[in-house]
Amino acid sequence: MRVLIVKLSSLGDVIQTLPVLHDIHEHVGAARVDWVVEEAFAPLLAEVAGVERILPLAERRWRRRVFSVDTLRERRAFKAELQRERYDAVIDFQGLIKSALVARRARLAPGGHRYTYANRSEACGYEWPVRFMVDRALPMERRVHAVRRYRLLAARALGYDFADALPRVHWHFRPQSSGRRDVMLAHGTTRSDNEWPEAAWAELGRRLVAAGHRVVLPQAGVAEAGRVARLAAAIGAGVDVLPPMPLDVLARRMAVCTGVIGVDSGLSHLAVALDLRHVQIFSQPRAWRAGPVGSAHQLAVGGDEAPTADAVWAAWCEVRAARVASGDRSE
Repeated sequence: MRVLIVKLSSLGDVIQTLPVLHDIHEHVGAARVDWVVEEAFAPLLAEVAGVERILPLAERRWRRRVFSVDTLRERRAFKAELQRERYDAVIDFQGLIKSALVARRARLAPGGHRYTYANRSEACGYEWPVRFMVDRALPMERRVHAVRRYRLLAARALGYDFADALPRVHWHFRPQSSGRRDVMLAHGTTRSDNEWPEAAWAELGRRLVAAGHRVVLPQAGVAEAGRVARLAAAIGAGVDVLPPMPLDVLARRMAVCTGVIGVDSGLSHLAVALDLRHVQIFSQPRAWRAGPVGSAHQLAVGGDEAPTADAVWAAWCEVRAARVASGDRSE
């Protein structure tokens, strides 16, 4: 069976769709899976086992130069690549008009179908016209965790049941602590309502350094550079400031950390997918939909309001203890 996944963005949503790969390969004999994704996330997806073809979509870049010769050429090339294969199942995990349009352009094998959600789920992106843009719109629970929503859609489309335990994501590299006790602070977010105060980050960083950890600060673009400079100065010695880097390179750097503390963002979801010790900070009540589940060494903290530095530190101590109790001696 040949399956096309259409999940374009965002980073966190793409990462939370990754467990579907395990389910499909576990339950569908000789499955061959291709994936359409925004070009910015294609290098990271290339590091994940179980995807045969990655089809990068440059819609955001194309919109800036709609009628340029290069854009028109690239659009034709993308369409040709998309239609190179015929699919038994095309599954739109995004549930938006832009993703449904991609699903409609893909070619079906005889007896094949296109699938997406028949209805909205709470706190999940959805545009109702998509139910009429595919031939199989599948009912979905109104309140459901994002990862379970993706897994349910695939299972209902392809006709299998799955175990509730969250499957591991298989990477082409091996996530393994370097022994340096690095802790990455995933402070960046594209949503202002997800941010955590700089003073709290600085206090947390100083506690980590005092406990013998090295604090790793990633950054993406000019907006985060100023924050990183201020945090590095406030924390003092024991900080490793990373330059901006592609997502696949950042994933490999994160994979050798002993853990990650971060806001509700793509990098936090990456820490979960890498099975690292992780504390995810919520400044709004979304943990039920997006927070880590099923692992004692991965916790959500906060919700109705931003948690204090004390609360995040207590959660970090808890996830460290849980990993040690499980027999992990990587620190």
